[in-house]
Amino acid sequence: MTLATRIIACLDVDNGRVVKGINFTDLVDAGDPVEMAELYGSEGIDELTFLDISASATNRATTYDVVARTAEQVFIPLTVGGGIRTVDDVDRLLRAGADKVSVNTAAIARPDLITEISQRFGNQVLVLSVDARRARTPSGFEVTTHGGRTSTGLDALSWIEDATQRGIGEVLLNSMDADGTRAGYDIGMISRIREISSLPLIASGGAGSLEDFAAAIEAGADALLAASVFHFGIHRITDVKKYLSEHGYPVRMSSSV
Repeated sequence: MTLATRIIACLDVDNGRVVKGINFTDLVDAGDPVEMAELYGSEGIDELTFLDISASATNRATTYDVVARTAEQVFIPLTVGGGIRTVDDVDRLLRAGADKVSVNTAAIARPDLITEISQRFGNQVLVLSVDARRARTPSGFEVTTHGGRTSTGLDALSWIEDATQRGIGEVLLNSMDADGTRAGYDIGMISRIREISSLPLIASGGAGSLEDFAAAIEAGADALLAASVFHFGIHRITDVKKYLSEHGYPVRMSSSV
């Protein structure tokens, strides 16, 4: 049986508000995260991803509050990332209502964090978020941090293979070159990651046209994440699901579609 492709809305949250820009710069306010989550839930979104893009200690309490309020209103899987440095951070987020957590910078700094989280909570709750860009590495793709501004020197494919051995359950692959551009997902990068990983793969960065979503599936993505095209009304969730269904791609249809 072919699994349905998941459609995921990403909410970049800064101080309790959803923001969006291009390549993580020139951020503009896009709305209240709980209200947006409710809207997307009513339109049939399969999952939500919250990313605390400031992830400071003072902002952490706001993130817990947003997660808790969202979990009370929207009954779909919720992944939360940003500023997760310890298993206790994961425990608090799961207790607040998150279903999964995504790790990025802290896991690069201390890869044992992946093992610790996986052993305590199971790999089904752990998503590796990879902010990758094209670079002169063995695979042609490099892992970055801080919104693509900081080079890590890590080859993206090697890092995903290492993290898989340590216990991740899913990969969120975000193209920093394409992020916010609406020029299409990085098909080449998706294809390369698919070649070396059998884990569920979420494609992120660059969604623009409806054809872009189908192209990412063809390249090997199991789930499609988008932000600005949903936040600013370029496409509705229902538009994406109708298009994919009509073109032969299995999706979960809701009563509103």
